[in-house]
Amino acid sequence: MPSLSVTTVSPARRVRGRLRVPGDKSISHRYALIAACAEGSSRLLNYAPGADCQSTLACLRGLGIAIEANGPQAVTLAGHGFDAWRVPAAALDAGNSGTTMRMLAGLVAAQPFTTRLIGDESLSRRPMRRVIEPLTRMGATIEAADGHAPLTIHGARLHAVHHTAEVPSAQIKSAVLFAGLHAEGTTSIAEPAATRDHTERALAAFGVIVVTNGAMVSIEGGQRATAQALTVPGDFSSAAFWMVAAAALPGSRVEIEDVGLNPTRTGLVSVLRRFGARVDVQQTDVAAGEPRGTIIVEYDRTSGVDIAPDEVPGLIDELPAIAALASRGGRVSVRGAGELRVKESDRIAAIVAGFRGLGIPADERPDGFLIHGDGTPAGGIADARSDHRMAMAFAIAALAARAPSRIEGSDAVAVSYPGFFETLDGLVA
Repeated sequence: MPSLSVTTVSPARRVRGRLRVPGDKSISHRYALIAACAEGSSRLLNYAPGADCQSTLACLRGLGIAIEANGPQAVTLAGHGFDAWRVPAAALDAGNSGTTMRMLAGLVAAQPFTTRLIGDESLSRRPMRRVIEPLTRMGATIEAADGHAPLTIHGARLHAVHHTAEVPSAQIKSAVLFAGLHAEGTTSIAEPAATRDHTERALAAFGVIVVTNGAMVSIEGGQRATAQALTVPGDFSSAAFWMVAAAALPGSRVEIEDVGLNPTRTGLVSVLRRFGARVDVQQTDVAAGEPRGTIIVEYDRTSGVDIAPDEVPGLIDELPAIAALASRGGRVSVRGAGELRVKESDRIAAIVAGFRGLGIPADERPDGFLIHGDGTPAGGIADARSDHRMAMAFAIAALAARAPSRIEGSDAVAVSYPGFFETLDGLVA
């Protein structure tokens, strides 16, 4: 059922302030999953507070992993090794989290029992054949409804494969690597374009050797992860919305501290510079292989920006935010992003409909969109379609309007950024 939550966003002349964003969602998932395979207790600080990463913890509890919350965004996972996982008493619910379902599938495929993975209505529409195929080749048996969740995974003793992915996907790469960690032999996966490498860095942080050779990543089975104490950097994809707001609104300046600066994630920096913003990136630390630091974005001028197909894999989560660059007179053109149609919503259709609802001209393409702002939009109503990134993108775009706007389904931000609207209020005050 669609959400009935509505948030009204008032126009703002500018955004200004210093802030931190929640822990990185992608890294939090991976740290928790690997910690559950490790020997000993792992302590994770700044763990992402959103519903998606809580779904990962809930699924791991269902597999017998003892998890203790140690205050806000701090968790301890008591790992006893992968062999200590137990048969779940009920289906494991991944909620809205495709990351949880796909990556966990790679792990339970190597267990000697059957696991049923379920999710909400949105997750049950997303494609799963791309993870089913390599795991089946490795020896698991997987039942699915026309290539969609629920997934019933009959685990087995896996054997190594070389998998060539047709679509760039860090989630599929991670599922294959997690399965390969518990398979016989050396498993490898080649992608048509580079995707985020958080899994490779996280495995290394837990003492697992991963070899990268160009577009191919390999892992030898039988290695054991060792428990760690790790701090998750701030989520770059959450920071993206504040970066875009500062770039689009005259007089704006935001400073985001302790945010992840993984080079496979920071393509937005060059996009904002092309658009006309001043962007200063200051790396302050590298921990567990993940660089982090401060990003300062200031408004300077606005222009058009074109996102080419070869840029899309490194910007896939930031594309909804990038669309909001056009909210006050700019232009954003995106091609080669058909993958957006199988996210939490059909993000191409949702972006175009939402921006039109706010009074911003927008055109839909089969594999992208064109947003061509023509001045100050009137404001209006945008439906987030239960998609967290849609809700945040529309809120940023609404700041440029002449009148207050209504964001329907705004509570979807809880998936990744529960305090988003409170932070927004602080930046426009």
